[in-house]
Amino acid sequence: MAALQTAAALGFTRVGLQSARAAEPAAVESAPAVVVGSGYGAAVAALRLGQAGIRTLVLEMGRLWNTPGQDGKVFCSVLSPDQRSMWFHTRTEAPLASFLWLDVVNRDISPYPGVLDRVHFDHMSVYLGRGVGGGSLVNGGMAVTPVQSYFAEQFPTVDVSEMYGTYFPRARSMLGVNSVDPAWFESTQWYQFARTSRKAAANTGLKTTFVPNVYDFGYMQQEAAGTATRSALGGEVIYGNNHGKKSLDKTYLAAALGTGNVTIHTLEKVTGISRASDGSYVVTADRIDTTGAVVETKQYGCTYLFLGAGSVGTPELLVRARDTGTLPDLNAYVGAGWGTNGNTMLGRANHMWDTVGADQSTMPVMGIDDWANADNPVFAEIAPLPMGFEHWVSLYLAITKNPERASFTYDPSDGSVKLGWTAAQSAVSVGMAKKLFDRINAANATIYRYDLFGSGSKVFADDFTYHPLGGCVLGRATDDYGRVKGYSRLYVTDGSLVPGSIGVNPFVTITALAERTMARVLAEDTAP
Repeated sequence: MAALQTAAALGFTRVGLQSARAAEPAAVESAPAVVVGSGYGAAVAALRLGQAGIRTLVLEMGRLWNTPGQDGKVFCSVLSPDQRSMWFHTRTEAPLASFLWLDVVNRDISPYPGVLDRVHFDHMSVYLGRGVGGGSLVNGGMAVTPVQSYFAEQFPTVDVSEMYGTYFPRARSMLGVNSVDPAWFESTQWYQFARTSRKAAANTGLKTTFVPNVYDFGYMQQEAAGTATRSALGGEVIYGNNHGKKSLDKTYLAAALGTGNVTIHTLEKVTGISRASDGSYVVTADRIDTTGAVVETKQYGCTYLFLGAGSVGTPELLVRARDTGTLPDLNAYVGAGWGTNGNTMLGRANHMWDTVGADQSTMPVMGIDDWANADNPVFAEIAPLPMGFEHWVSLYLAITKNPERASFTYDPSDGSVKLGWTAAQSAVSVGMAKKLFDRINAANATIYRYDLFGSGSKVFADDFTYHPLGGCVLGRATDDYGRVKGYSRLYVTDGSLVPGSIGVNPFVTITALAERTMARVLAEDTAP
């Protein structure tokens, strides 16, 4: 893909980069720096490298989401999914599998490089974004900075004052973080679901807190007034938002391309990493078409290699490289320390007089904050369930302080990389969430919903995570700045640096850590 086409499609005028055409670099097949992936940490790396004048090539396995479908929209909605929804699946796999035990949520679809993937391992599956912008395309946009004391606990060798004084503010500014207007929140029908859950928490003696977001709340108010095309108020979120959301293709990546030093290649899946005799890196990638067929296998040489493929993709690449001998000096911490951020999802049934509303914004703005409870720390996102009718369901994504961790291992019999997570490890998160929500149910004389997660009576969805973290933990698999131990000029910039848990939605932390890494790397490793 020509960089010019990519730049134009990413909408530079939205971020004031009207000079992108003049800055367009020539198309390249190699560059001094290669970045694998285009999610949060990868996008930071691409921008800061480009600003430093270093020619950089970004390899993204997903597509650029800029072409409208037959309905005139780039992305499809949650309630009307089609082939754009999921990455080469034949059926959608939404977090909610059923309603009243009926299979009315998911749809059969044609295989296509859709925007959301659900990757299955034994006892755990992981939701991942596929496309230029990675997970920013498909998440709920909750831009939460972690509790400072817990960040310090998880990263004992990182300067906390520097993170909270410099890198978290830098990340929030670049990401376009903003907050819902409290007065509008209290009056609008679109957040009745959050106010109902707040009431149940207050009845229990629990506190709730507003949570910032990267969705433009000014735009959302225009949606509610009928003066802008609906996106968050039109049932769009897990399969992409057509409007309003400041995903990475509108922020970091647009700015990166605007430097004139960054090129993005799409539909190229990196499959291997090795090192040449001169110390440079060789990156092997399969270029696929929209049927998933490999049409070409390519190799790129680079001096600097930045891995931003996420806490599934990056550990897979490095574990395979270590155990097949292409990067044999990687240490035993590579692939270890992986966790789910303690994720588990559940629903409660409200009383008939505690309505949640037929109209629901897809962007969460409030959470139940019981993280300070030393006996059972939980932060529970009050999640929307926009079905277009009143259903009296309060839905939550609980983030628990689950200490369980797992490792990725290479299987030489088939060349795959497996994750050693167990059902017993998930049960720890369920136990923590249950303690909190048993209290809420007891205080409000309510019960759990038993019909949302498939056949039977499953209350807690503990077999998937939205927040995969770890696998190349900072200070263990890498040094304290993401430099991979055993190799020079090889870096990790994504969520695999986070040791399995951060207590909140993690993308602001990932972005801030990547900003910290790039500041140090550009100061020390790339100087002439």
